[in-house]
Amino acid sequence: MKTKALISILAPLCAFMIVSADGRSANGAEQRPAALVEWQSREGAERFSRSAHRTDFFPLSNHFISQDNAIFCGPVSSAIVLNALRLGKREGLPRDRSSIAENEMAWLWKGADPFYGKYTPNNVLSERTKTRLEVLGKPILIKGERKRDYGLQLRQLAQVLRSHGLEVVTRVVDDGADAEAIRREIARNLAAGDDYVLVNYARKALGQRGGGHISPLGTYDEGSDSFLIMDVNPNRAPWVWVASGDLIAAMRTFDTVENRGYLLVSEGK
Repeated sequence: MKTKALISILAPLCAFMIVSADGRSANGAEQRPAALVEWQSREGAERFSRSAHRTDFFPLSNHFISQDNAIFCGPVSSAIVLNALRLGKREGLPRDRSSIAENEMAWLWKGADPFYGKYTPNNVLSERTKTRLEVLGKPILIKGERKRDYGLQLRQLAQVLRSHGLEVVTRVVDDGADAEAIRREIARNLAAGDDYVLVNYARKALGQRGGGHISPLGTYDEGSDSFLIMDVNPNRAPWVWVASGDLIAAMRTFDTVENRGYLLVSEGK
């Protein structure tokens, strides 16, 4: 085969194989995500060991809780971050009294109040935000119509955190968002203390079962260019390392009124 003919055949194939940082090929086609690497695997442990961006992991893991229903990934993630920022540092945190029934209190000592002040999925929502019933499906007003809107969209999640006095930077990952800038910003956050990242992404875009999901990020490994998702739903998926481009593509997906994205969360000034 002549050289020019060979080049004419291979050139479009090579162009198709070039993948950009947001998970698309050079011709705009969607690419299959790279294989997810489980946290407890040998490769997962190696990524964690060499990471220089894991400051957030330790307080998040110390206060980690998991979902007990399929809808509360947002409230669970909010409680984890709030406790990481405040538990042991502030007095007067809200008390969730749901773990002991009223008729069981009679067996405790007189005047007992055994409940610790801490954030839980049951006390992070309020009338100032999307309520518990609305998260569970009670219709809300969306673009002039009352519709069921299960869980929390990105801006609704930000509203929950702000209602507790936190400072929240909202990043919607739209089609024009710069993947490299996103990678740098998130990695910088994970290397610093007292601020955290919550991601809202589509599971299917990562090759997982399910729909939209929210969880904290714990670590970034520069060597593999991947983030550790500390998945709050172990019934559905373990903690996994995901390639940064794949995570960005999973956030660059539509959710009800706009694309998904991520939040940078810290104490208010």
